[in-house]
Amino acid sequence: MTATVYAVANQKGGVGKTTTTLNIAAAMTELGRAVLVVDLDPQACLTFSLGYDPDTAEPSLNDTVVGRASLAETIIQHGELDVAPANIDLAGAEVTLLSRTGREYLLRGELVDLLESYDAILVDCAPSLGVLTINGLTAADEVLIPVQCETLSHRGVAQLLETVGDVRRLTNRGLEVRGLIATMFDPRPRHTREVLRDLLARYELPLIGPPVRKSIRFAESPTSGASLVGGNSSVPGSSAYRAIAAELLDLPPDPEVLAAAGWSDEQRDEVLGIGGGAGS
Repeated sequence: MTATVYAVANQKGGVGKTTTTLNIAAAMTELGRAVLVVDLDPQACLTFSLGYDPDTAEPSLNDTVVGRASLAETIIQHGELDVAPANIDLAGAEVTLLSRTGREYLLRGELVDLLESYDAILVDCAPSLGVLTINGLTAADEVLIPVQCETLSHRGVAQLLETVGDVRRLTNRGLEVRGLIATMFDPRPRHTREVLRDLLARYELPLIGPPVRKSIRFAESPTSGASLVGGNSSVPGSSAYRAIAAELLDLPPDPEVLAAAGWSDEQRDEVLGIGGGAGS
């Protein structure tokens, strides 16, 4: 069986994209899967979050773009998972790619020889809709869209879905949008719940797993060089990522994990406004 490639994408910054990529990957590893994460963001937050200094990571994805190394040669075996690191030089790689024939297919071509080695590959896309993100979408089987439940989320999702439509027509006809992942979620304000319900209805997309509850622990975890999931954290957000990973792998939901994530039937109905539970 070949790996499923997931592009984790949203050009709106600050939605927890890197945190989502890392913790889903770590949760899949917990479930016995071989996982590779690809840092396709010049800010290299994923690389840093795994304990590596982006300034000294060599070779990096930039070397792949300019032809100095294959993607396979950049891979670092971390204690939790494998990572293809990035650094700030990747920002200049966008300019390099613009003059390159078949530029949208670079990552897809590099992943071909790795698909048999992994069960899942997660690509942390840059917070933009430039050529690097197009590479991630062209290489992917499915798109995961992290969203923070606030008014401006609509604009980010709409723009990304337009780009996904273009990619389907031009470079990757098989690309599917798996759904939305609600990040940094606070279920108490009515506005938060209303935005989530509206996003799901407006774009006719499913919610993947339970919402990831907001926690300062996610902001603190990069200093440890490991994911929060891998640190056996008991915060509800970690359990949410475990439930999300299981759903992506088409595994049956674990009631204990869902309960730890704060996603009992009653909580789900209240958050999504099912029946009479919308509340205020």
